[in-house]
Amino acid sequence: MAALHSLPSSNKALLLSTVKTLARSTNARSTKSLHAPIESLRRGDWVKLICGASFEDVADVRNLSLVYTLAGVDCIDCAADASVVNAVNEGIDAALSISSINRPWVMISVNDDRQDLHFRKAEFDPEECPTDCPRPCEAICPADAICFKLRPETEINGTGTTTSYSKLEGGVITERCYGCGRCFTVCPFDKIRAMTYVRDPITTCNLLERDDVDALEIHTNGRGTDLFNELWVSLGDSISHTKLIAVSLPYVGEATVAVMNKIFSTMQSCPPLYNLWQLDGRPMSGDIGRGATKQTISYAIHLASTQNRPHGFYQLAGGTNSHTIDCLMKESLFRTKAGIGKDAVIGGIAYGGYARKIVGKVLRKVPTENSYARIEDHPEYLLEALEAALALLGPVKSLQSDST
Repeated sequence: MAALHSLPSSNKALLLSTVKTLARSTNARSTKSLHAPIESLRRGDWVKLICGASFEDVADVRNLSLVYTLAGVDCIDCAADASVVNAVNEGIDAALSISSINRPWVMISVNDDRQDLHFRKAEFDPEECPTDCPRPCEAICPADAICFKLRPETEINGTGTTTSYSKLEGGVITERCYGCGRCFTVCPFDKIRAMTYVRDPITTCNLLERDDVDALEIHTNGRGTDLFNELWVSLGDSISHTKLIAVSLPYVGEATVAVMNKIFSTMQSCPPLYNLWQLDGRPMSGDIGRGATKQTISYAIHLASTQNRPHGFYQLAGGTNSHTIDCLMKESLFRTKAGIGKDAVIGGIAYGGYARKIVGKVLRKVPTENSYARIEDHPEYLLEALEAALALLGPVKSLQSDST
């Protein structure tokens, strides 16, 4: 693909026109209303982009939000941080300035438990790393969140002898680390630690009261409800500002549905307008390969066959990738209704690591100006990124189903 500076303005205009056409065609059959995302959940073709509960690189978040808004996502899920929320909305606004399409909902993610894998960062002191280490952590990181440089050092001892050597500097780029944990096990010297945290409820309340935040997702461990109950109470009236409350939890065996029903009972103290259950299969693994999606599919099969499952929409996550939709169809769970006139059993799919990976490949090509890259200033890359996003979302958003 030609570099931007070598493209005539007519070519740039043509590329932008192609982007607009693609975006309009993708959004053509969507309901034009403030609650269009709910209609997607009812049909079973809801798609959520997960920027990452701990991913805070605002430049990437902005550009990812722009691209996936054009591709037709219903919701963008991000870290509960004001600067990240601003970046999401900036990306959405940029997309809407390019094409007249639906505005996706903005969701923030929080946790009730410090041990939740989505709310951690890798941490280590690079000066403790041997300079001859092959640095497998740097190679395995899917977010390019680990970077090293050799810094030359000079030391003069008591006899006046000068010794030259090198030290490593750099390490974890905190805002890019989203806590996948792959670096922990590959470090040959066991130097990497996990720094865990819980999002502050007061900050969360303030964000929910903003006009540009539509939904909240609470991550819980599924092993009990005490921590969830405490967080729910602490959020107070701010919950009433949301259009949707999602609860993300892993499958914990036969107790899963009982825990979900207890959580739903707690939520009735301040009933959300709509609620959603995120079936978290294999967290932060969708970019690894086809098999990563098996756990969330199995989770969906189990819930679909359970009669006493709690009220609300159901959505897949954790290990989702381009194979997830095929697996859903194979199990007859894509846009399959619970009965005549009822909503889809599975409301949709959330894509995280895989969605970021396929568009991230393009984002890395975009020239950085003043430490900030706006992908719309480079229409050839915008088109390439949009085509990658549509390859993932298209089968979910465009396929018709005869299911009832």
